[in-house]
Amino acid sequence: MDFYFLLFSLFFPRITMIVYLVQGWFPANTVPDILDVVLGVFVPRILILIYIYQNMGYENIWFAAHLVVALLTYFGGGHRTRRRYRRGKDD
Repeated sequence: MDFYFLLFSLFFPRITMIVYLVQGWFPANTVPDILDVVLGVFVPRILILIYIYQNMGYENIWFAAHLVVALLTYFGGGHRTRRRYRRGKDD
């Protein structure tokens, strides 16, 4: 897999997916085309994890890094985000 794909998709998954879609540089995968589009729109981090798993395996540091970022993103981030949400809800 391309180093730049892995790096940019860690921070900007949707933008990276759009750029790679337009350029035709997607990594080799066995995901059906319709699923590529649906996952790319709704949950691009999951699609990127599938790409990394299929091309490099789950014992790769990139897979672990993307998994950690995905979990942090989908399950709340940090204490500041929760505090800001509660403060806005109580007002």
